[in-house]
Amino acid sequence: MYCLLRCDTGKHRTTIQRWLSSYRTGGIEELLCQKPRPGRPRIMNPEIVEKLSEELNQVEGFSSYKEVHQWLTSCCDIPVAYRTVHQWVRYRLKGKLKVPRRRESKAETGSSRRV
Repeated sequence: MYCLLRCDTGKHRTTIQRWLSSYRTGGIEELLCQKPRPGRPRIMNPEIVEKLSEELNQVEGFSSYKEVHQWLTSCCDIPVAYRTVHQWVRYRLKGKLKVPRRRESKAETGSSRRV
């Protein structure tokens, strides 16, 4: 049974042992109860993440991560690091900043490729 659980779930053997121990001591109720996670709580709570996501989806949006950082500091009173802002916006929320990029015309790129 142990090998089946390990192969089916893809979890480490110590995790499976902990689950089985919890089940043996308290049954399914013990296994399903949510225990508090160790460590520091997140600085970005779900309400703030939702507000930030709404702001990112607006047409005006933000033009830089520095603007997002300033908005979080002033409007939400969160002392968050710039790196944290970048990781949340770019990787977790998949946000795109509203910055127009310079584009070259096809005539310019075609003329420079002459052989």
